[in-house]
Amino acid sequence: MAEDKKGFLLRLPPPLLEELRRWAEQEMRSINGQIEWLLRDAVVRRTGRDPTAPPAKGRPRAPD
Repeated sequence: MAEDKKGFLLRLPPPLLEELRRWAEQEMRSINGQIEWLLRDAVVRRTGRDPTAPPAKGRPRAPD
């Protein structure tokens, strides 16, 4: 079964979208997969938190 994901509209300038497309192609990912990878990497690097890990006990997870 596919992982549950929520969609949303993302507007990007055409040059940025084209650069992401080329980069995704090099990494053998879809553009969506590349953007998801970039966002997850940024969250881990900037906060030290793993967005795929379950929330710690005693700390409720923020609502979606």
